[in-house]
Amino acid sequence: MMTTPFQKGFLWGGAVAANQCEGAYQKDGKGLSLVDLLPDAAHGRWEALADPKLAFEGNYDFYPSHDSIDFYTHYKEDLALMAEMGFKTFRTSISWPRIFPNGDESEPNEAGLAFYDDLFAECVRLGMEPLVTINHFDTPVELMKKYNGWADRRLVDFYVNYSEVIFKRYKDKVKYWLTFNEINMILHLPFFGGGVDVSGADNPKQLTYQAAHHQLVASAKVTKLAHEINPDFKIGCMLAAGQTYPNTCAPEDVWQAVEKNRENYFFIDVQSRGEYPSYSKRFFEDNNIVLDIKAGDLEVLKAHPVDFVSFSYYSSRLTSADPAVNKETEGNVFATLKNPYLKASEWGWQIDPLGLRTTMNEVYDRYQKPLFVVENGLGAVDTPTETGEINDDYRIDYLEAHVREMGEAIKDGVECWGYTPWGCIDLVSAGSGEMKKRYGFIYVDRDNGGVGTLARSKKASFYWYKDVIATNGAKVYKTTEEDA
Repeated sequence: MMTTPFQKGFLWGGAVAANQCEGAYQKDGKGLSLVDLLPDAAHGRWEALADPKLAFEGNYDFYPSHDSIDFYTHYKEDLALMAEMGFKTFRTSISWPRIFPNGDESEPNEAGLAFYDDLFAECVRLGMEPLVTINHFDTPVELMKKYNGWADRRLVDFYVNYSEVIFKRYKDKVKYWLTFNEINMILHLPFFGGGVDVSGADNPKQLTYQAAHHQLVASAKVTKLAHEINPDFKIGCMLAAGQTYPNTCAPEDVWQAVEKNRENYFFIDVQSRGEYPSYSKRFFEDNNIVLDIKAGDLEVLKAHPVDFVSFSYYSSRLTSADPAVNKETEGNVFATLKNPYLKASEWGWQIDPLGLRTTMNEVYDRYQKPLFVVENGLGAVDTPTETGEINDDYRIDYLEAHVREMGEAIKDGVECWGYTPWGCIDLVSAGSGEMKKRYGFIYVDRDNGGVGTLARSKKASFYWYKDVIATNGAKVYKTTEEDA
């Protein structure tokens, strides 16, 4: 008989983000989001992410986010398909500029609030617990124009105001909240992670970490606010995770891996433990960083840590202290060497299921707080057959291996609340702006140029995941004929 390490009530589901699926980029009073200024990778997306002036001054032929997969119109159809798979939870985000078009208004946009009223009500009706990210790479454009985004302290108050509105509006529909998506992304793409342009800064790291401090203070303040509005709220942080391995057992490589992992955990150390880590003092001194910390900041950080730690996991990373070792993979925001022991996706993302178990144990040992795996998946080109079938066995293999290792981590003693694979329905890629880089269980008929019927269809992985949920994960554990 098959057994499963996943507890009763484990939250199986899937994840999307407003800016990558909703479309309707100016409908019902919505303001512009940063992604609304970006083309796809073939027309300069990565260049614009690195230099925001190109995004603001560009006049591109096509903007993928403007229509995306039109989830704004199709959400009932899409949620019904997810309910058919048996989803217990659905992770999405609220588009900040849909609620506050410019980000700094005092009064919200009622039409935007009404959309999420309907969306969350439909989730609840279908038996899916909403898991909502407050800010998922969706800072209003006007906040970058006026204030250089999170570099300005005033964004703390704008974010708290926005959060208070949505907490009060959806307090009876939403229990689980994430303050910032992949908060550590601000170090690698300040434009994406915080609406910050560092290109003219004398010390870009100073500007970036000051913006990060503002986000950390904002996170603590809204955690406090959330618990006051509804004590049953569960507030989480969200990390772009993946353990960094040393390339060799040379002590220099091992130490560099330690530093890379510390860089990655820096934000979660603050959000989970409530204070800046001891190693940050030397890092700040070595990089001439002097944070402007206002009275009360450290106290609010200490008093209001998050309730749980969520993270994305796509692959592990590899580093070397030897400058001659420079064979890095392509397609990653996080620089990593090629690991000769791992295969890679079509976009160069290395596939390391055991790395998920390693990462979960590391994170849980470090924080001793419940975990939630809120992103994981394989971006691949899916080609329908002549009869319209999508046989994505490669995705099933990837996910099955990762679910099994997640189960092993739970056996190790890690407390994990749920699993929401990324892009459960095909959507626009955050990094490349492409549609052909698909993650979903549900295929959407749309190509990189925005052409297609938007028709939804089920992939082979749809039925596989339905069985995984129905068996509470037992399906991924192989059995012999005697066991069956």
